[in-house]
Amino acid sequence: METKESRKPDPIRIVAIVTALSLLGDSMLYIALPIFWKEAGLASLWEVGFLLSINRFIRLPANPVVGWLYRRIPLRTGLIVAIILGALTTAGYGVVKGFAGWVLLRCLWGIAWSFFRIGGLAAVVRHSSEHGQGKAMGIYNGLYRTGSLAGMLLGGILAPVFGLQAISVLFGAANLVGIPLLMRASNHGIRQSGAEERDIAGKRPSALPKSRIWMIVISSFFVTMFIQGVFPSTLSTLIQYQFGNPIGLLGVLVSVTALSGLLQSVRWVWEPFLASRIGQWSDGGKGRIPLLIYSLLSAFATYAFLSVHFSFAAWIIIALVSMAAATSLTTLMDALAGDVAKSAESMTFLTFYSMVQDIGAALGPTLSYFFIAKEHGFEYLYFGVSGMFLLLALLWIPAYLKQRAAAMH
Repeated sequence: METKESRKPDPIRIVAIVTALSLLGDSMLYIALPIFWKEAGLASLWEVGFLLSINRFIRLPANPVVGWLYRRIPLRTGLIVAIILGALTTAGYGVVKGFAGWVLLRCLWGIAWSFFRIGGLAAVVRHSSEHGQGKAMGIYNGLYRTGSLAGMLLGGILAPVFGLQAISVLFGAANLVGIPLLMRASNHGIRQSGAEERDIAGKRPSALPKSRIWMIVISSFFVTMFIQGVFPSTLSTLIQYQFGNPIGLLGVLVSVTALSGLLQSVRWVWEPFLASRIGQWSDGGKGRIPLLIYSLLSAFATYAFLSVHFSFAAWIIIALVSMAAATSLTTLMDALAGDVAKSAESMTFLTFYSMVQDIGAALGPTLSYFFIAKEHGFEYLYFGVSGMFLLLALLWIPAYLKQRAAAMH
């Protein structure tokens, strides 16, 4: 029987849904802008790479300021600021023409995402149970990335039909739905200010060794660079490089943007289920490190082959496996970061963790477009990414062996 308590809105899910709505426009750009850059008033593909990166660079100075603000204002207030900025910038993609205007819009979106990212992680740390943080982080990650599902899928399909401008204005308006959702949940935790930081974690030193904390930070840097930077910013052009444009699929000609959007959206379909399941598995007795190593090895085994010419069906299978590994890696890295935040001053660490991720994500598109402009650039890029995944897996093995030896004693 449903009780009054069970009907209370879940702060973690509310924040995730609000974030998903605001991700529509940003995710759509990764599919549409590399193809429709002239429609946006841009002059070259170099400008595309810069615009897909600058929002992340602006978060580097923005994150400390946002973290400082969250210690003094309610989570709800910070998230409403993020929603308004997200709505204005997304709608602006349909109004503003030219490189300078787009730089301003992408910078404003970067500030908005700082509010979303730090606020979202803080909501998970505050409202997850002591032994269920992995599952909670998986639920949060899986739900908010449904915004990427809708943005990439609808953007890839509708942008060639209605144009970049109309889709941007529509997605901008959708952002504003998040405000009444937050207001509905305001009495169940989201309204709390960052002053509760000390109540949650206080000033205790982290129970984890410093070497483990730095491994988490360094691994997250590279994982974010490859998964959130390199892959989404190059997928459209990679498919075009592999199979041409348009692509014959079951007797139907499909545009590169539509196929790229459809392919990436498959990940966001399984994300709410797979991410929460992986997080739940990592809450078990064996911990998160074995799953992390397996996921890194899976990424190593698949990313290199994305740049190799296979049949269409074989290449799609490789891409899907690589995206499943990406789901696992991002969930596990955030859960490991949550472990640190649970036993230390959470807002301080989460701000630093977000900054490191932003550096990696910002470098991804810039690095990608530097390589793919060269002959055999896709091969150099994706084989290099694969090698780094292998190196990270090898670096985590001693931590796993140490953890296993401690458990045996």
